Amino acid sequence: MVLVLVVFFAGIRLSVLPGLKDLFGTETHDRSGPALLQSIQDISRYDAASGNFQVVVDLEKDTKYLPDAIRGSRTLYIGAGSVDAYVDLGKVGKNDVTVNGDRTSATLLLPHAQLGKAALDVDRSYAVSKQRGLLDRLTDLFNDNPNGEQAVQKLAVRHIGAAAKESELTKRAEVNTTNMLEGLLQSLGFKEVNVRYGS
Repeated sequence: MVLVLVVFFAGIRLSVLPGLKDLFGTETHDRSGPALLQSIQDISRYDAASGNFQVVVDLEKDTKYLPDAIRGSRTLYIGAGSVDAYVDLGKVGKNDVTVNGDRTSATLLLPHAQLGKAALDVDRSYAVSKQRGLLDRLTDLFNDNPNGEQAVQKLAVRHIGAAAKESELTKRAEVNTTNMLEGLLQSLGFKEVNVRYGS
């Protein structure tokens, strides 16, 4: 009889547990409003190259006269992002394009390639470690964004932009733009295409 009761209550328990899981299950609802179009801009630039960068940010904040265990923080952050290099074809004027009489030769004077703004890829960026003093931890309890990483993210973007300036990304963009224009104009019947860069 005891064995029968044990099996009976065990069966009830097994049948109730899935129901309890469904009872306390969580659901996600997207209640965001529609996106609003604020402005439209015509783009005349040719994105000719893109560089992917990764930087290790080691940001430490100290307080005078207080040890780091009481007040201070240090964050080690891996930032991954990209920078595009482009040539602004909208700045090419009529005098910057020269075509000979029989339309077999063309010369183009283009502005030098420029770097776009560095963009941080948050999906590939992450904090390796965070160290905070006691007062910082207490402050984070009353902060709306206790795990905010805005400071290290901004620093990562700055370092990525600096690395792009030291790279040869703009040179690669000019080479790619030249190849694109040569292929385009040669397909239109031009036998000789000269592309130069300058103001």
